[in-house]
Amino acid sequence: MTGQQINRVSGKFIIVLSLIALLAVLSGYFQPPQPDEGTAAHIFQLAIAALVPMILLFLATADWRRPSRSARPLAFPVAALVVAFAALFYLEHYHYR
Repeated sequence: MTGQQINRVSGKFIIVLSLIALLAVLSGYFQPPQPDEGTAAHIFQLAIAALVPMILLFLATADWRRPSRSARPLAFPVAALVVAFAALFYLEHYHYR
């Protein structure tokens, strides 16, 4: 596998993992408050933990001669993660109270 193929595959994994994290948080809005963390919380944590090596792999295999083109695939996952963490903050601090 070439570096470009690895970069493309890791970019797709980043998108999928960020969407999994977002959907795990959004599922909390449709459930009553739980006394302990549920399955969705663990799925969110695993998705975030898996994102770290995928992002490092993506950055290591990126073509930095064209930085804007290399960073463009990260725009959607970063936006999804910002929304996921904001929704998680709102869920934990305001929605359940």
